[in-house]
Amino acid sequence: MPNFSLVDKCSKTTQGCKLHTRFVYADITLTLTYHHAMTKAEIEKHLSASIGKPKVIALANQLVLDGNDLKELIDVTFHKDEGIGFRAVWVLENIFLDHPDAFLPHIPYFLDRFKDVTNPGCKRHYSKITMHLMEKQAPDNVKQFVSTLELEPAIEKCFDWMIDPEVKVAVKVYAAEALFAMRKRYDWIADELKAQLQFMMREGGTFANTAGKRLLQALAKDK
Repeated sequence: MPNFSLVDKCSKTTQGCKLHTRFVYADITLTLTYHHAMTKAEIEKHLSASIGKPKVIALANQLVLDGNDLKELIDVTFHKDEGIGFRAVWVLENIFLDHPDAFLPHIPYFLDRFKDVTNPGCKRHYSKITMHLMEKQAPDNVKQFVSTLELEPAIEKCFDWMIDPEVKVAVKVYAAEALFAMRKRYDWIADELKAQLQFMMREGGTFANTAGKRLLQALAKDK
């Protein structure tokens, strides 16, 4: 695992308390400074150019530390510039992984927007986040909250992506992973997923075959 740490410092200015947050990740140091939560326009500006994992993690932490409304970040994942949308959902995934309590209140909105995803770069991360929400390793409060929510719109979209020949294999695999994670909630998923995995394996190449075999073996153990 790469080294990751953060240090917060607050300095007084004429405008109040200025927050300096220094992120150290894989020997790379990034410093972001804000007086307040970022506006949607400021978020979009940070995501307007290519960024790497260190800045993704830095932005994820900064948005949480500044108390940003994550609904705005979810909305940015639908930006007309697909690159900005992709970077936004990449940051969103890291917020869930590193700060699930901050993500928790926004899960209903995230699931509600799932059905609207068309950006090819966002489909994989939306599927991955949904998989994380349902997996055994998810925090107990997340699992308990998600158990009260309606998941069928997300399930339908994941099956649509698995069936669509224009959708990339990586998206199909993560959609399958998300469906697998939801199978205990909806018992009808297993049989339909099995059929779609077999079709995916015929058409998808080595990556699809490896993932498909693993998921089919896991489904067989449910019997």
